[in-house]
Amino acid sequence: MVKERITEIVNEALEMINNAKNSDELQEIRNKYLSKKSELMSLMSGLGEVSIEERKSLGQELNLAKAKISEALNLKQEEIGKRELAEKLAKEEIDISLPGKNHQVGGKNPFHIIADEITEIFLGMGFAVADGPEIEEDLYNFELLNIPKDHPARDMQDTFYISENVLLRTHTSPVQAHTMLASEGKPVRIICPGKTYRRDDDDATHSHQFAQIEGLVIDKDINIGHLKATLELFAKKMFGEKREIRLRPSYFPFTEPSVEVDITCANCDGKGCSMCKGTGYIEILGGGMVHPNVLKMNGYDPEVYSGFAFGVGIERVAILRYGIDDIRKFYQNDVRFLHQYRKKA
Repeated sequence: MVKERITEIVNEALEMINNAKNSDELQEIRNKYLSKKSELMSLMSGLGEVSIEERKSLGQELNLAKAKISEALNLKQEEIGKRELAEKLAKEEIDISLPGKNHQVGGKNPFHIIADEITEIFLGMGFAVADGPEIEEDLYNFELLNIPKDHPARDMQDTFYISENVLLRTHTSPVQAHTMLASEGKPVRIICPGKTYRRDDDDATHSHQFAQIEGLVIDKDINIGHLKATLELFAKKMFGEKREIRLRPSYFPFTEPSVEVDITCANCDGKGCSMCKGTGYIEILGGGMVHPNVLKMNGYDPEVYSGFAFGVGIERVAILRYGIDDIRKFYQNDVRFLHQYRKKA
């Protein structure tokens, strides 16, 4: 009686499988005849109630029935799967007669063109690249650079404070402090590129966010002649062999003596014009000899070591190189602006 029922179940399943139209119907058949709650599984669980000899025979019949149904399901699934795939591909056929999309080639921002060029120039002089966090402690941004609390120089570098002692860095000089402390009194030659922040009102020549590349050299017997020679070579490589530099006295808390560095005007070759306001020179950066207090606070003996530091604004150099009239253009994501510099990249 049980064997007859097993045969009936197999025949019913095979007929339903043969008539199945899609994968969903096949899954329903699989659930009906092979799941734990199916009639075949119920018969399998009832084998414990029959004799050993009959149990062996019925067990073989049930296993054979399961195998037949599974094999039929797999074959039908393969057949239906191929058909469904063919139907899907037919629906998704690409119409090659349609016009292609116009993909524009992007342009490299002149900011990055100049940043890469400056970096390459100083790498060629033997400088290493160092970086640091844009969120800094007051200690590294000011105090270790000879700018104690309430120092007047802080007014020129008012920035965005996260807490009383944590802020967005106002220059990349904190990287110099970190590097000096980590070097434990050994010679240093680095440049520090990166973004900086100050509380400026944005206009054509000012931005609350801008970028610098600062340089630092510390060793024995370093003097201001080394600074001038380094910056002169940089100016010629960046602006052309005809460019000359001049140093003017200035003031920075972390250097002594301090200088502003000008280059001869490219528009008039130093003769004087409206661009350089008749002076023949245009300011590009500041620098000076590292202040003895800075050396001392960062682990160097100023009686043994000396050094120079400088800082150049990346946007400033790009404006001079390309004649850009508004610093905000570097950050406005206008592809028309970028396309002008595609070949220059």
